[in-house]
Amino acid sequence: MNPTTFSRRSFAKGFAGMGAIALTGALGLSGCGGDSAGNGSAAPSGDGTTYKIGVLQLTEHTALDAANAGFVKALDDSGISYEIEQQNAQNDQSACQTIAQTLVNDGCDLILAIATPAAQAVAGATSDIPIVGTAITDFAASGLVEDNDAPGGNLTGTSDMNPVADQMDLLQQLLPDAKTVGLLYCTAESNSDIQIAMAEEELDALGIAHERYTVSSSNEIQQVVESMVGSVDAIYTPTDNTIAAGMTTVAMVANEAGVPTICGEVGMVENGGLASVSINYEELGYRAGEMAIEILTEGADPAEMAIGTMTADECDLVYNQATADEVGVDVSMLAEEGGTDVSA
Repeated sequence: MNPTTFSRRSFAKGFAGMGAIALTGALGLSGCGGDSAGNGSAAPSGDGTTYKIGVLQLTEHTALDAANAGFVKALDDSGISYEIEQQNAQNDQSACQTIAQTLVNDGCDLILAIATPAAQAVAGATSDIPIVGTAITDFAASGLVEDNDAPGGNLTGTSDMNPVADQMDLLQQLLPDAKTVGLLYCTAESNSDIQIAMAEEELDALGIAHERYTVSSSNEIQQVVESMVGSVDAIYTPTDNTIAAGMTTVAMVANEAGVPTICGEVGMVENGGLASVSINYEELGYRAGEMAIEILTEGADPAEMAIGTMTADECDLVYNQATADEVGVDVSMLAEEGGTDVSA
C-alpha cells in the first residue's frame, strides 16, 4: 500500500472530552435535522450552504477525543458553515447502530465515524451519505473499504496504524533485560488483533518471549492485569479503545507491581503508561476534517480518496517520568532524544 501521508501542525492543547455534547462550529449548531438539537440554525456560508455533519464516537478517552477535536478544528479553519451533532456510544455496539441510523435518518450531508465499530455501524446504515472514519487501524482488514488505496465506496478516512516496530524497539531500549512481554488487548476489537500480531512478529525477531492476555470488556481489566504480575517483565498494549479507556486501572495494578507498560498512544502514557512512539490523534482528526471539506465543498469522491496514514517519523516520542520513577526505569535517554514528558 502507498498510503497518503501528511505533515505535523501545531495544535492548542487542553481540549475537553467530547461526550455526547454538541460542539460549536464556525456558526453555532444544531442536530443534523435542523433545529432538532434545540440550538437554532446557523447563518449560511458565502455560497448559501450550511452543511449538516453527524459525528459518532465509539467511547470517551483521550485519543478519540483528540481526533474529534482535530476534526472540528479543521472545519473551523476552513471557514465553512456547518451544523454538527455529536453522539457518543459509550463503547456499546448496539448504541452505535442506533445512533448511526438516527444520523442517517436526520439527513446529514456527511458523517464522521471515530473508531472501527462506529464506522462499521455507519457503513451498515448507509451506502449513500459520505462517511469519513478516523482512529481506525486498517480500513480494508476491517471490511470498511475494498482497498486502502482505492476505497471503492462511500467511506474513506485516516488510519491510526501504529509504528509497532518502533514501539517494540522502544521497549527493548528501555527494558533490555525483559524476557517475557504480556500483550494486553480486548478481543472485541479486530484492529487490536492486527497490532498484536505485528508486535508478536517484532518480538520474535528481537528474541523476546510473549504471551497474549485478553479481556472482553472493561470489567475484566483489573483481574487480567493482576494475573500478569509475576509472569511478565513488561506489558505492551496497542491502540485498543477498551484498554485505553481503562488505562488508569492498568497502571494502578502494573505500576504498583513494578511492571512497566509500553503503550500504543500518548493518552495511555498520560494515564500511567511508561512510554510510546505515538500517533498524534488531533493531527489524525484534522486530516480527516480536511478530507470531509474536500468531499463537501469540492465534490471529492470517497471511493477515490486513499486512506491517510502517519509515518513513524511523524509520530511523537513520549514518556511519563512519574511512572518511570514508580517502576524504577531510567528514561533519561528519551529526554536526550527529544522525547516529551507527559507527566508534567
